[in-house]
Amino acid sequence: MQQQRITSRQRVLLAAGLYAALVCGCSIQNPGDSGALAQGVVWQIDENHIDPHGDWDKLGVSDLLVQWTAVDDTSFLPGAGMQTAARLPDWTRVAGEKWARNVIVGLAGRFDETTARAQTAQLIERSKKLAAVHPPVHVVGYYFPVEVDPTWKDASALRPLLDTLPRPLWISVYDRSNIGGPALAAWLDSWLPRDVGVFLQDGCGVYARGPAVAREYADALAARLGKDRVRIIAEAFRPAQGGGFRSATAAELSSQLTAYRGYPAYLFDGPHYVSTQLVQELLRAQGLH
Repeated sequence: MQQQRITSRQRVLLAAGLYAALVCGCSIQNPGDSGALAQGVVWQIDENHIDPHGDWDKLGVSDLLVQWTAVDDTSFLPGAGMQTAARLPDWTRVAGEKWARNVIVGLAGRFDETTARAQTAQLIERSKKLAAVHPPVHVVGYYFPVEVDPTWKDASALRPLLDTLPRPLWISVYDRSNIGGPALAAWLDSWLPRDVGVFLQDGCGVYARGPAVAREYADALAARLGKDRVRIIAEAFRPAQGGGFRSATAAELSSQLTAYRGYPAYLFDGPHYVSTQLVQELLRAQGLH
């Protein structure tokens, strides 16, 4: 093949293209099928939910958010310098699931929120090690699983710590004190690094608000932070009589997912609350089955 001479203009264009490719490779990317009923599913690993199975892809789900890969000093990944769980997930199988084509890897967390917030610096250091030995899946981002809300007065101390974690990076936020979407967005914008995305917990699972108000929260966050930085956690549970939680009904969850059209919605969480039967009921409720 005849070699062609590259002009100065072509060099500039090539350099610009390379720069854009590099930037895009490190930026937050939204799930592809915006017309799906749901785009993602959350997996909160515990000793009883090591081997997740589900039909979530029938709802359009292609993205998996792993809540954490280490919790309470036990790692579900080998080689991270922590005590390893007695049973480990079959990460290779998970990587082959249609609902896990893209994976956001959760890092180090704790079940107890107060303890997690008090130990954020330690959890950040552990998270760096976990990110270095991430599971053999298609990693599209990382998630730091210490949840934030406006009652956490020292949340701004997270900023320099989050700056040390790999990108793309996500956190989650909730608002049980009901300060409203604009106030929540302003609070986040006052300290959160500009390249960190937010999963908004909708609050429907604890009756903090209904889907329409949760959508207003998402719109307020998107207006302040940018829409690409906002995704919604659709809580697929409700308080159960006698204590604990039950799965949301198809009618309850369908109203959430319908309200969140236009935003990537992630089911929390799939293995615990979104059964094959519930998937079928959701499809029927939407007239898709």
